[in-house]
Amino acid sequence: MAALCESFTLCGLGPSGGVGLGGGLLALEPGPDPDHVLLTDRGRTATLFKVSDQKPLGCWSVKHGQVITCPVVCNFETHEYIAVHDDKVLRIWNNEDINLDKVFKATLSADVYRIHSLPSGGPVVLFKGGAVRTLDVLLEAPQQEIENVITDEVIKWSEALMEGQQPVLIFATEKDGEFFVYVQKLKMNSLHKYKLEQQELSKPLSFTAYIKKQTITLLCLYSNDSVYKVLIPLQQNTEEEEQILSKSLLLNLSVSGSVLKGTSFVVLDKDHIAILGSLAASGEESKECLTIWNTKFQTLQTSKELPLGTSGQLWCYEEKFFFTHGKVLTVIMYKCETSSLAAAVGKLKDSQTFETSAFVNWNTLGDEELVDSFQPQQSAALKSESRMTLRSKRNPVAKAQPDTLSVGQLLLNLKDASTTAFEDELRQLMSKAQMPDFQATIGCVMTALINRCKTNPKYYPQNFLLQIVQTRDLSYSLCPDLMAVALEKKDLHLLQVCLQQFPDIPEEMTYACLKVFLSISDAYLKGIDVNLESVICYIDIEFNNKEVKTEILENGFNAKPKEDMWDTEITQETHLTADGEFCPVGPQKAALLNAVLCSAYSETFLLPHLKNLPAKQAVLFVRYLYYLYVKCSEKINIALPGTCAPTINQVMDWMCLLLDAHFTVMVMLPEAKELLSNLHKFVRAQVRFYSELNKIESSLQELQRLNQQKDCQTYSIEVLELI
Repeated sequence: MAALCESFTLCGLGPSGGVGLGGGLLALEPGPDPDHVLLTDRGRTATLFKVSDQKPLGCWSVKHGQVITCPVVCNFETHEYIAVHDDKVLRIWNNEDINLDKVFKATLSADVYRIHSLPSGGPVVLFKGGAVRTLDVLLEAPQQEIENVITDEVIKWSEALMEGQQPVLIFATEKDGEFFVYVQKLKMNSLHKYKLEQQELSKPLSFTAYIKKQTITLLCLYSNDSVYKVLIPLQQNTEEEEQILSKSLLLNLSVSGSVLKGTSFVVLDKDHIAILGSLAASGEESKECLTIWNTKFQTLQTSKELPLGTSGQLWCYEEKFFFTHGKVLTVIMYKCETSSLAAAVGKLKDSQTFETSAFVNWNTLGDEELVDSFQPQQSAALKSESRMTLRSKRNPVAKAQPDTLSVGQLLLNLKDASTTAFEDELRQLMSKAQMPDFQATIGCVMTALINRCKTNPKYYPQNFLLQIVQTRDLSYSLCPDLMAVALEKKDLHLLQVCLQQFPDIPEEMTYACLKVFLSISDAYLKGIDVNLESVICYIDIEFNNKEVKTEILENGFNAKPKEDMWDTEITQETHLTADGEFCPVGPQKAALLNAVLCSAYSETFLLPHLKNLPAKQAVLFVRYLYYLYVKCSEKINIALPGTCAPTINQVMDWMCLLLDAHFTVMVMLPEAKELLSNLHKFVRAQVRFYSELNKIESSLQELQRLNQQKDCQTYSIEVLELI
């Protein structure tokens, strides 16, 4: 049995996607970690992503005028990255490198078709002429002569496989409508050529292959809506130059009058394959979808419609599908279980059903599509026999029990319900903790609420939205419009909670929140309900005109005198702290800024946004960061007291980012000159202090060693003299 599970967006592909993929996606390859993938665009850029966090870890680009011509891969043995640009120029770098113009470069003597990297076999380079070299052999003499194995043939597909410790490269070529298959065993330096049996009035569109028991199984997706299987034995006793490979029908992509026009496919296990394509019934408009088929029982196991369209490319790693959907790169998790007849026809008693659509968009989905997108996935032949029916539209909140309805049906019926009934039904839906896909359900509920907020500007259930976010089962990717609506409504408390809990907020949204927090006056913030737990321990806050003072233990560090730290004019926005120093912002604004400081981000993608921050706000933010830096440095711990308070590393990282983004402006502004001078003095004082500590470090370590050797009695007095 196979099922599609929850989905999320990994990154955007348009100009505003932030990862340099505006030219479209060339390929997706596994990264150095199972949770990493390496994206190559159709231009100049390669980006490393952490899938679970939906965050870019690194981005590298070749110079303008240069083009990456084959997918960038990772060398799993050295954790280096390998790229080829302009067909012949090889580049190798690691995570620490930034400028590809300064990394290792080798110009080859022939055009490269593709580089394949095997976890235990090392990178293998396939040239457009059909020659194959391991990367190590190629680097010994980059200008070595590369022979042409094929003549007037064009390589259409290639794949590297492992048979035990033996790397095997297989690639398919096309010439005048005929297709050929080459199998190269690298260690034995043997090459076998085969001719693929022709299929009348159809041709192969996509290939995939795997090795089992000394036999390569080559699967071919043909234009006649069928998948064929070809067996190629690795042990060849014949000396024939060219053998004809016969094929057998594996799967016919038609069910209940509908035909799938596949564009690409992947093998999931011995009984399941996934195919991306367009599914159409006679007389109906075709719809792009992702499908999983059972090859053993010839059944369609599950499908998901993709209304925004795809590029036709499909990748699969670590039980996750990757494909473009509209202007984003989408990830869908899946599960495959042992194949049985009961599971294949959807009659397995203990099988669980999964809600496969995480979002509801009533503006783009019709009523039938909405219900179908949330129904448990099953064979297309069985869908026509489904007994699920909609409740009457004239009574949106019928008395039928929600347990008998899918999430899609319930949300559709609530589309025109009253506000009270709408929220009551959603709360009841959320209370079902035993649901198989609770996180996706939470995302559906939040999306339904946000859609109603958009259609009805007067409707904004602040408490309900906050309650859902505080369940900690929501992420930014499950409802991307949530924070945008909260920004529009100036719901600062909700934004604060989202920043504290969502691990996948884009840098553009983080910057938007920071800009809003800095632009709102402290006078306005005094009337706003904000969580102050991150600042209550180091900023005095008045409750009913009574001061709350806190005691924080000192560690003996004597900071610079106050006139060296805060000589700047104190404005009306400064607030007295427990130590008599002044915070440049009020406690509410400080709490909001702390949420930004503690959020996850990538420096590479946040820095361009910070450069757009107005100079006045940038100076104010640096003043606050400087204040936190001083507070962190004079206390025992490297983190401020309180819940969700930033650490000194977070403060320093943000301060460096602000100074990098606005250094020229800071130098030119008169009000920032003294601030930079004081910051310089304080950092210099800290450097001196830690230098003194380093001088006695060895002595303290020696004393510790001596004390461990002595067996002190109940009472003793020792005099230790440091020279």
